[in-house]
Amino acid sequence: MNTFIFIGIVLLTFFLMEGITWLTHKYVMHGFLWYLHEDHHQPSPGFFEKNDAFFLIFAIPSWLCIMLGLQHGVYWAAAIGFGIAMYGFGYFIVHEVIIHQRFKWFTRSNNTYVRTIRWAHKMHHKHLYKEEGESFGMLFVAKKYWDKVKKDNELKSKNSKK
Repeated sequence: MNTFIFIGIVLLTFFLMEGITWLTHKYVMHGFLWYLHEDHHQPSPGFFEKNDAFFLIFAIPSWLCIMLGLQHGVYWAAAIGFGIAMYGFGYFIVHEVIIHQRFKWFTRSNNTYVRTIRWAHKMHHKHLYKEEGESFGMLFVAKKYWDKVKKDNELKSKNSKK
């Protein structure tokens, strides 16, 4: 398989995973698998959550695509697996490290993107139950959250000049 096609499939899969994640989050995690996701919205003591099981739910297809694709020379399937894995790594960094700070690596970032995804996720978590949720995506968030952070930045800048 041509290297550029392989990389193209990996990148396309990465970006498609945001839509798949949005749909899965809204209709599966906030639907029939709420019992696994509920402790993420209503935290309990301890480091691990039942919600962490979703790591396996996404990792297994990725691993199978990579392993079987490489073993059988079905490189487009391996590329899909690598795209899913890349999205999973991005999700881990954004959701677990930056937003929920389960690992204390980027705790004081004032980056606009970081503040925007944190705000969108905060709005998602204001709903403690599976109904009436919002902002189900992870890496890309709606314009209204960008606008809110932009407005906050403008107010902060205006107040600092006084």
